[in-house]
Amino acid sequence: MPKVLIADDEDSMRQLVARAIAMDGHETVTAQDGAEALEILTREDGAFDLLLTDIQMPVMDGIALALTAARDFPQLTILLMTGFADQRERASNLNALVHDVVTKPFSIADIRTAVADALAAKKG
Repeated sequence: MPKVLIADDEDSMRQLVARAIAMDGHETVTAQDGAEALEILTREDGAFDLLLTDIQMPVMDGIALALTAARDFPQLTILLMTGFADQRERASNLNALVHDVVTKPFSIADIRTAVADALAAKKG
């Protein structure tokens, strides 16, 4: 069962994404911001198959989280989410580290597909 860490400062989005991907049998752990997500990653020694993080968050944003996670846990697949075009542009510089950027708003089917694609790419 793939283990997914979800970081989003919006409670409703975090819950929606966790429920959506749990439908596919994934184990989910959630964090309210990048700093909490990094704390969880470090505590669990990167024992996740996927990091799914919003870009725009307080304390530590998703870009900083992705850079740190990729450096410390290179085996971790990273998927970003954003509702902002300028944030998506910032993420384009991370193509080597990040599997994809999912644009908000998305449907439950969209996020499930994005997660399935990211996990499939990891196996390949």
